[in-house]
Amino acid sequence: MSFSEKQEALVKEAWEIMKEDITTLSLYFFTQVLEIAPAAKGLFSFLKDEEEIPQDNPKLKSHAVKVFKMTCEAAIQLREKGEVVVSGSTLKYLGSVHLQKGIVDAHFAVVKEGVLRTVEKGVGEKWSEEMKGAWSEAYDQLAAAILAEMNKEAAETTDEP
Repeated sequence: MSFSEKQEALVKEAWEIMKEDITTLSLYFFTQVLEIAPAAKGLFSFLKDEEEIPQDNPKLKSHAVKVFKMTCEAAIQLREKGEVVVSGSTLKYLGSVHLQKGIVDAHFAVVKEGVLRTVEKGVGEKWSEEMKGAWSEAYDQLAAAILAEMNKEAAETTDEP
């Protein structure tokens, strides 16, 4: 599936709106992820020892902003290049970290649902099936790139003597 100009515009529009209230939306994002999968709390070093999601945790905000920004950038790359283009070192790092944490396909599905719920909340009346489709496609492509890097690293690790 090619990523259309309209899809790219929808992702960019939502990101511009969400940036205005990213702190609140970051908290909402993590609340959604943990509502869907409470056990995921242990995957985040900045959450695993917390009883509740800390309202003022800068690592939490930083992580959520990275997820949204990378998804938005993935959308732009899909349109411009026809694939997700993340700098090699960043993608390698993401693959490595996700592999070390034991992340599997199901985890990406949980985060995707959290992203979609957060975008819906963040854009309010501008939310539409078209916007959902655009964010879904951008996130799926980014997740596929990270998974491919994870698989590559896992294969390299098993090849070592």
